[in-house]
Amino acid sequence: MVTKHKDAPLHSLLAGTLAGAVEGAATYPTELLKTKMQLQGSASYLHHGGQSYASPLSCLRHTIKTDGLLGLYRGLTPMLLGNALKAGVRFLTYDTIKQRLRDHQGNLTMPRMLCAGMLAGTIEGLTVVAPTEAIKTRLIHDHCLPPGRRAYGGAMQCLGEVWRERALWRGVGPVMARQGANSCVRFATYDSLKQGLQGATGRPVTGAQAFGLGMCAGVVTVYATMPLDVVKTRMQGSGEHGSALRCARTIVGEEGPRALWKGATPRLARLMFSGAIVFSVYEEVIKFLR
Repeated sequence: MVTKHKDAPLHSLLAGTLAGAVEGAATYPTELLKTKMQLQGSASYLHHGGQSYASPLSCLRHTIKTDGLLGLYRGLTPMLLGNALKAGVRFLTYDTIKQRLRDHQGNLTMPRMLCAGMLAGTIEGLTVVAPTEAIKTRLIHDHCLPPGRRAYGGAMQCLGEVWRERALWRGVGPVMARQGANSCVRFATYDSLKQGLQGATGRPVTGAQAFGLGMCAGVVTVYATMPLDVVKTRMQGSGEHGSALRCARTIVGEEGPRALWKGATPRLARLMFSGAIVFSVYEEVIKFLR
């Protein structure tokens, strides 16, 4: 059983939004590298002369050489805004659902915790993540092409094009599945570790402890949900796949099963520190607001 302090919905929203903004700005370069690594196997990417990378390190070197250090933040604006909003929605929804699922003694079983995380991630994916990541992925895909073949001058131009194509929710199925799985695994892992630590020490977790627990939750989340992330990225990068299942079959058939974990290294770096930052900032903001 897990017994939790009841926080006001506004506190969860504010703490989650701030935590998401800090986390997004701090980890965006790894998200850029992960997306570039995932896109390079798609047909449209190769057709338009996109750069191929042997490793995340070679991708990093090429990006800095071609576009400078600021090139590591290409597409940051929609990602930063989306990250802040989705974290706010995620924590607000998760905490609200948890309160509804508690028993009459105020306890929350592990299955109900998993259910709360799954529902929170699914709602987050539908309302925020799908449209913001569609724009982010297009911008990164465009940035990977030779300068003469790039189509977008910025996020607003990309938004207009994606809107005209009615592609803001393209790949929404795998996005919802990935976010649901992410939140389910991440929250359950973090809250379980937090419960164990609090039970052992008899004290609330500190910011440093939340940082470490968040890193552990990030590692578990990456390897459990990576295939969904790869499929989502391929579908948003181009319109060459009709469904998530067809996309997954194409990837496995043409590139092998290991391609479903392509980009895992930069995503691991991102989600380790993402989990560490978002949970530690969230815990500290909640303490301040109480």
